[in-house]
Amino acid sequence: MTNQLTIYTDGASRGNPGPGGYGAILMWGGHRKELSAGYRRTTNNRMELMAVIAALEALTKTGLHILVYTDSNYVAKAVEEGWVFNWVKKDFKDKKNKDLWLRFLTLYKQHHIRFRWVKGHADNPLNNRCDQLATAAADSGPLLTDEGYEREAAGAAQ
Repeated sequence: MTNQLTIYTDGASRGNPGPGGYGAILMWGGHRKELSAGYRRTTNNRMELMAVIAALEALTKTGLHILVYTDSNYVAKAVEEGWVFNWVKKDFKDKKNKDLWLRFLTLYKQHHIRFRWVKGHADNPLNNRCDQLATAAADSGPLLTDEGYEREAAGAAQ
């Protein structure tokens, strides 16, 4: 399909929680764009999901057919197997990352998105590049604040 946007994503966390980052590669026709950012304290699952969100937020059009490659079963299965839609119905009872999932779902509704899981740290050069982007972002500064994580962590500490 020539009018399909392909996105590769990866998230990383140095410690879980700890400093983290995401990397994403967007490819459309002959064009390629890389995105990354680092956060001072977050989790791996949040960065996996944030990579997808950042890629979708970078888009200027709606209604696109998008194939997202991720090495995160948490993200891929949550969407492809419908878990996240049940989480919404139960207001994310006993589930983490509600803020990011709601942010993702707003973007998800604007496009036609499918997810494909790929084995991480294997022989996929684009997934490996996303890993490099994510870990470099986690290891460099200045790091952003993952406000959703910090709010959630503060609430759990009380």
